[in-house]
Amino acid sequence: MLQTLGLLLGCQLMGEITVRGFGLSIPGPVLGLVLLLLLLGVIPTLAERLRPTTAIILANLSFLFVPAGVGVIGNFAVLSQDGIALLVILTLSTVLSMLAAVGTFIGVRHVTERWTA
Repeated sequence: MLQTLGLLLGCQLMGEITVRGFGLSIPGPVLGLVLLLLLLGVIPTLAERLRPTTAIILANLSFLFVPAGVGVIGNFAVLSQDGIALLVILTLSTVLSMLAAVGTFIGVRHVTERWTA
């Protein structure tokens, strides 16, 4: 279990070091996840060794959301003051994100259809 946690945190650390060292504009943990995916592609048996520990982490993932819930309750005054505005902004941003995803999908489909035609 310690080796698995070490590998997961090591990938995240390498992502952070790379991002900060090269001044990249992506989050370090995302680059660490890409590194982990590359490692899983190069060493296929690694997935089976990671599975028991990652299953425990995923089973207890809900505990990681407790601080977010506490933050919401801690800022309840802001939510009660600006609740309607926040609801409108969240709804609008969700709809715009979905439209952007659909637009991207359609654009990629058109490009790939031209290449395959």
